[in-house]
Amino acid sequence: VQLQASGGGLVQAGGSLRLSCVAYGSIVNIKSMGWHRQTSGKPRELVAASTSGDAASYADSVKGRFTISRDNVRNTVYLQMDNLKPEDTAVYYCNADLVREYSGRLYSYTYWGQGTQVTVSS
Repeated sequence: VQLQASGGGLVQAGGSLRLSCVAYGSIVNIKSMGWHRQTSGKPRELVAASTSGDAASYADSVKGRFTISRDNVRNTVYLQMDNLKPEDTAVYYCNADLVREYSGRLYSYTYWGQGTQVTVSS
């Protein structure tokens, strides 16, 4: 299984970006997908998460500005980021909690995608 993220870039404050992350491989079920971000010298923090029931949760710092959504057919999660602020500058990582099958048994795993840089200029 691989997670491939895209959509990062450079944007001015107040602008928008849309991140995408696709999960490829042999997957039985994806329980949740989400986005985290990390800046130099700081721990990775949760930005937004979406469960299989389409429930969403957000960090307080992005509520009302970011929207997470999923396409369960395409195993894809999106993060629409509006009204971006300089403090949103970070490397953004997607992750997925999913189920795979080996020899007739089901196992749960967590996978991470490569980071995508988001830079917001003031």
